[in-house]
Amino acid sequence: MAYKTIVEDNIDILVCGAGLGGTGAAFEARYWGQDKKIIIAEKANIDRSGAVAQGLYAINCYMGTRWGENNPEDHVRYARIDLMGMVREDLLFDMARHVDSAVHQFEEWGLPLMRDPKTGAYQREGRWQIMIHGESYKPIVAEAAKKSADQVYNRICVTHLLMDESKENRVAGAVGFNVRTGNYHVFKSKAVIVGAGGASMIFKPRSVGEGAGRVWYAPWSSGSAYGLLINAGAKMTQMENRIVLARFKDGYGPVGAYFLHLKTYTQNGLGEEYESKWWPELQEMVGKEYLDPEVSHRTHRPIPTCLRNHAFISEVNAGRGPIHMITMEAFQDPHLEEVGWENFLGMTVGQAVLWAATDVDPKNENPELTTSEPYVMGSHATGCGAWCSGPEDVSPPEYFWGYNRMTSVEGLFGAGDAVGGTPHAFSSGSFTEGRLAAKAACKYIDDGKAQGIRVSDKQINDLKEEIYMPMEHYKVYHNEVVAGSVNPNFINPRQGLDRLQKLMDEYCGGVTVSYMTNEKLLHIGLKKMKVLEEDLEKLAAEDVHELLRAWELKHRFRTAESVFHHTLFRKETRWPGYYYRGDAMKLDDENWHVLTVSRRDPKTGEYTMEKAPCYHLVGKDD
Repeated sequence: MAYKTIVEDNIDILVCGAGLGGTGAAFEARYWGQDKKIIIAEKANIDRSGAVAQGLYAINCYMGTRWGENNPEDHVRYARIDLMGMVREDLLFDMARHVDSAVHQFEEWGLPLMRDPKTGAYQREGRWQIMIHGESYKPIVAEAAKKSADQVYNRICVTHLLMDESKENRVAGAVGFNVRTGNYHVFKSKAVIVGAGGASMIFKPRSVGEGAGRVWYAPWSSGSAYGLLINAGAKMTQMENRIVLARFKDGYGPVGAYFLHLKTYTQNGLGEEYESKWWPELQEMVGKEYLDPEVSHRTHRPIPTCLRNHAFISEVNAGRGPIHMITMEAFQDPHLEEVGWENFLGMTVGQAVLWAATDVDPKNENPELTTSEPYVMGSHATGCGAWCSGPEDVSPPEYFWGYNRMTSVEGLFGAGDAVGGTPHAFSSGSFTEGRLAAKAACKYIDDGKAQGIRVSDKQINDLKEEIYMPMEHYKVYHNEVVAGSVNPNFINPRQGLDRLQKLMDEYCGGVTVSYMTNEKLLHIGLKKMKVLEEDLEKLAAEDVHELLRAWELKHRFRTAESVFHHTLFRKETRWPGYYYRGDAMKLDDENWHVLTVSRRDPKTGEYTMEKAPCYHLVGKDD
């Protein structure tokens, strides 16, 4: 295969991934780095990439401080209780104190935000959500990033970070390839901000085959935020904290707008309220501090999402499914019916199409809900990601090492899904986190911390050989296919993904086993993962598109491996409803009120695990 090398010399800041985190990084980097060369490398196209590519019906993180609605401390408390205590409060507070200004910018750029005609305040969907007409959310935000960057490279799959050869544990850029032309791209950079996506499709999805394209979290989120960082030796945190979402069945349509704005509710298959019957059992598992329905009712504090999931899963397993969303009442109101459909048409068109195709009219029939397969991400209601430094004015010493949102690798910053311990950031919070990372990256360069970086031709050429190896395997062995796509010398990316998903599903707590695992299963799974990793050295790619799929699979594999190690390390069930350790079913604050931190040695592949203190910097509200 023919390719040519494109070397971008004298780059100051490379932004990997142009979702909301990456666009925020590019926008802010230009403000603080007027003289700096800023490059964006995006796997898809910046206008329609990332989790909000299809659109979004609400901005899910907005304080409303100017209206006297919430303050940053309120948001920290909310995220803390929803994550059963396990959050980085310094990072959360830092994001929350700046997020409103980002939302106000979106409106200035042309994003239509709905307003209350009486007060002028943004129209609320829930305590933290404001309603938008968001079909064009991403193109509007992307425009600001495109105007800020010196160049945007679309269709670049970034596969590896370059490492400095003059100073250990310092980043020096990244490499990847163009998914259309196959060109090899080398980006030498003084600082790198990773704003790539989290990981869907590492667990076997409920919707398989053609339906897998509908999974949500976004199916193109291939764990690159984690694969890039883990392979570079960055410390990771909370990788066990995968999320399971309640969704409309098969189309994966989100339920938030229905619960919050349409005031719908759920029932079991017998038409009964079912959640409250599981609270006594759950209190035994997690303790009254995390589940007290009386306090929740008095303070309007939501019951943690994972615990509501537990009630859902348990009710279905008890034979009283399916769980229905009661829409027939709300949809009698023509305005609410219109809002219900627009909610999907603005961001999850597939759900509306599926209902139409299967003759489901939510005005006349209450549609089914289900729980999704687990997803691994850092910016939704989940806390997976890199162990990053917080801000100097807020963070305790263990959480601060010089530059905000810098990982444990010098010059390597994170935003959005890449940052661990910051759940409930969503789109606006990810953009804000990108801004914070970019400001710190500019200061890192201005302080002279990136001087003397050296990258040898050998490192660049070795990575080039590794990246294109799947195409070489196909070229050498493709004539030895014995039936269909069966070949004794290689596997293709689809076959490898099927194996990974089956492993994660059965051994790490996927849907098939009702999210249950234990130490024995995890050890077996890790053993099988080693065999799979050996086979992934024999991946074959017929063309550049399959080469993309091969590297997405490799990033998903590395993410999944980290999830295995973290799940094995935390010997308790901290989030019942997301996953269960069958051999340690109770939440154990005495031993495990801590954050988990891992590091994979890039040279040996061995993982080291440690506990990190979980500081509560914001007081309780009740």
